[in-house]
Amino acid sequence: MDLRTRRRTTSAEVDASEEHVEKQVLTRLELCHRLGKGAYGMVWKVVEKRTRRVVALKKCFDVFRRPIDAQCTYREIMYLEKFAGHDNIVGLQHVIKSDSNQDVYLTFEHMQTDLLAVIREQILQPIHIKYVVYQILKALKYVHSAGVVHRDVKPSNVLINEDCHVRLCDFGLARSCVFDTETHNPQHTDYASTRWYRAIEVLLGSTKYTQAVDVWGLGCVCGEMFLGRPVFPGVSTIDQIARIRDLLGAPDDDLEVLQISAYAPTLLEMLPPLRPVSFVQVFPDVSAEAINFLGMCLTFLPAMRFPVPDALKHPYMAEFHDPDDEPSFPTTIKLALDDYQVYTIDDYRNAIYDTIFKRKVAARKLELKCMTNPASVALMEHEETLPEPF
Repeated sequence: MDLRTRRRTTSAEVDASEEHVEKQVLTRLELCHRLGKGAYGMVWKVVEKRTRRVVALKKCFDVFRRPIDAQCTYREIMYLEKFAGHDNIVGLQHVIKSDSNQDVYLTFEHMQTDLLAVIREQILQPIHIKYVVYQILKALKYVHSAGVVHRDVKPSNVLINEDCHVRLCDFGLARSCVFDTETHNPQHTDYASTRWYRAIEVLLGSTKYTQAVDVWGLGCVCGEMFLGRPVFPGVSTIDQIARIRDLLGAPDDDLEVLQISAYAPTLLEMLPPLRPVSFVQVFPDVSAEAINFLGMCLTFLPAMRFPVPDALKHPYMAEFHDPDDEPSFPTTIKLALDDYQVYTIDDYRNAIYDTIFKRKVAARKLELKCMTNPASVALMEHEETLPEPF
């Protein structure tokens, strides 16, 4: 067997491992079909055998292979636990450890599709686009008010039902923006989000970016819904920056304010000649209010992008804006395992398993309480929120 054959075999074995769902999970869930696969996980539509409720099952594979992978899973679980109950953030239902101690299974409320698939179908009307943007803003207001940045706002991370109800998902790259300046250097990784939705300051190497990166991502998502294709589909980092510069113009003296890396000026010198286009040229059939909204999202200077609460008050959102239905998170969130430090695999494993244990205990207590109170059972079953302790 030559080297190429061995590689193909290894890849096939990995795929089979990722596809495999352990027996102890299948005793509770019936697999319907696979919904999708990403770099860190695979998602199926499943049915809970006891309740017959349709949910989504995500297998996070090889979670404990590297500390950074364990950290992503830890963040997703912990942040979704904190944000539970918000109408526009996906609800985490169960956290299940594998027998191998290498994978982790998560179940979520089932959503019919994601925004990327809907955009490809080209069925969105202007009113739908506005409503989707409004709901994403509501989710981001809740997240940002907790001192958290999502860092991966893109169409495939926006789940949607046929009634246009939206939920933001995938918090594996989310992290806190709250830090103690005496003990932390507030540096962020320079690789956050898919390139097409990555803010210009991140592309230019800034490691001190803010929640404004989510507003940039939202602008890219909104523009993509209008166009039916990505706004900045760069084939490389250089090409990505060039496409952004063509629409926004040259950054001029903004580079120092962006706190970019030392190599950024050299990077900018490598760009092809400016091919200026305007927002009106790129979005010819979009209303003036929507153009203005996009312009407030897609600006070079993060400080010039409006904060999410201001975005909700923009005239483009007036049709849906309701201050009484746009809650903020009551406090800032600080996870037990600090976002500004990478811990050991065992630290993340123990923290995740401790969460699983606590969720099981809480589920058992709730189940026992409902068993002694028939009215509570009826209410819980009606709302389809009765947890099944794995």
